[in-house]
Amino acid sequence: MMASSTGGNNGLWWALAGIGLVFAARRVQAQRRKIDFRGKTIVITGGSRGLGLVLARQFAQEGASVAICARDTEELDAAIDDLRQYGTPVFAHACDLTDRNQVETFIMAAEEALGPVDVLVNNAGTIIVSPFEHTTEEDFRMAMDINFWAGFYTTEAVLPGMRQRRSGRIVNIASIGGKVPVPHLSPYVASKFAMVGYSETLRAEVMKDGIYVTTINPGLTRTGSPPNAYFKGQHEKEYAWFKTSDSLPLLTVSAEYSASRILDACRYGLAERTISLPYKLAVAFHGLFPGLTADLMTLANGLLPGPGGIGSRRKLGQESESEASRTLLTIPTDDSAEANNQQVGRKASQEKKTK
Repeated sequence: MMASSTGGNNGLWWALAGIGLVFAARRVQAQRRKIDFRGKTIVITGGSRGLGLVLARQFAQEGASVAICARDTEELDAAIDDLRQYGTPVFAHACDLTDRNQVETFIMAAEEALGPVDVLVNNAGTIIVSPFEHTTEEDFRMAMDINFWAGFYTTEAVLPGMRQRRSGRIVNIASIGGKVPVPHLSPYVASKFAMVGYSETLRAEVMKDGIYVTTINPGLTRTGSPPNAYFKGQHEKEYAWFKTSDSLPLLTVSAEYSASRILDACRYGLAERTISLPYKLAVAFHGLFPGLTADLMTLANGLLPGPGGIGSRRKLGQESESEASRTLLTIPTDDSAEANNQQVGRKASQEKKTK
């Protein structure tokens, strides 16, 4: 019995030593990949508001030159005024990221103004909240155009220069919705799953060129974005649950916290980061028990608003406010929207997409 016990203890010690060596090796590797953002050129798509603007602030605070783009020139002007306080070069460009030619023009203009792109952050995105009965092919195409193809276009625009310099970082902001299926968000989920697959594969392909691709999967983050999301069906009820969920203190994190974790992941060239513990657990649970996850999501779907209301027409969140979405619980979202430039009106070119 004593010999058996001693052998078991030896095995445990060897296992612990092996785990320690793995962690030590990863720490050394992370330090070798670490970069300083000071003096670097950072491109952030969708950088005029929300998480993109918070990322731009934090990169600027670290001494980086920041280039942002968005469709809305009014939003860009407000963002530039915000970012000037940090005393680093800032470049803004009006750009429709679903148009490849405009994307290439933006990247060329940014490099002419600030220098070669060292870090690309694909942050621009859109959300359509709707029961599947009112979801259309156009909704899926819109989500794919902005949440996937826009990031593909910007990546294609910066990759040749990064390869030539054998240096670069690409950060793709995906979502927990790119890891776990969420009802009433099918176009968003489909496009984010596509981005996760593309981003993870791209990393494996381009690391040999000195380029590190990082996939970010934020959970619910208080960026103030619900007023600029699209809602269908019983749009006021859809907006109320979405805005409330986006405000809950135990299930959400601040945009500032999320941005700091993204900068950290980029700094060390990490492969992936899922932000906040509840969502790390959700991803792990779905990986182990996909069938059970599907059953739980079916139950969740039964609690959400059914079809009806405005049907397949779209309404912005700011057009879907009701007493149910103006509560003490939703104050954090309203405060974040005010702080992160989410209240600036959209241009007519965007409003035309509302059906």
